[in-house]
Amino acid sequence: MTMLSGISRKTLRDQRFGLLGWAAGLILLIAMYVAMWPSIRDQPSMRTLLDQMPEALRGLFSAGGADLSTPTGYVQVELLAFMGPMLLLIYAITTGAAAIAGEEEHRTADLLLTCGVRRSDVVLHKAAALAAGVTALALVTGAALVAEGALVGMHLPAGRVAAAMLHLALLALVFGSLALAIGATFGHAGASRAIPAAVAVLAYVVNGLGQVIGWLRPVRKLSPFYQYLGHDPLRTGVSVAALLVAGVTVAALLGVAMLGVRRRDFSAQ
Repeated sequence: MTMLSGISRKTLRDQRFGLLGWAAGLILLIAMYVAMWPSIRDQPSMRTLLDQMPEALRGLFSAGGADLSTPTGYVQVELLAFMGPMLLLIYAITTGAAAIAGEEEHRTADLLLTCGVRRSDVVLHKAAALAAGVTALALVTGAALVAEGALVGMHLPAGRVAAAMLHLALLALVFGSLALAIGATFGHAGASRAIPAAVAVLAYVVNGLGQVIGWLRPVRKLSPFYQYLGHDPLRTGVSVAALLVAGVTVAALLGVAMLGVRRRDFSAQ
């Protein structure tokens, strides 16, 4: 157990400067959006611009009919609909890919996985480090939204922001776990980054276009982005059903990762 907890701690320690950089970047990004808010709030032309966009584009990039004149609508369009998920997914996918496949890429997997520790436990502790990093970045994002927004009168309910960040963190963990599962099963670092990224783009498009294209509507509910934003957490709070779907998806992917890593031969590396 000491060795296993050491795996999680070492993984996070190795990422500490990267995590600090990510956190600083998110804080600055939110500061930029917050600084723009007063100039956009009283511009009816922004609402007109959204209304004039093709319906498909509104579904993809503007979170449906969000109103930029309100703090909730502004944050949903500018941060939650695209930029926030994109940034956390980049972190989660690269970190998940590095968990096992990255160890192989650096020729350290044999030392990590053949030293008397169960391979499935190593996967779980790598996943715990991934979850800790994603959670930290989601907390930083939520805290920055509430604190920086208050400085310019962009008041957001802390509880609803927390709900949105919880769903955002779970979205990132779904794709981070997919990257970990691919890396653990096949040992290919490039594929464990590229495939989740491609799946994320597809899921994003399906969720967006599923709002306006009839035959995509049933498929839309399968998208992790629907579980993240489909119930509008910044307005309605936490969706237990969406949490369960995302949690089961993460658990299933970690199960695949544990099965995959058990069947691998690392001694030949």
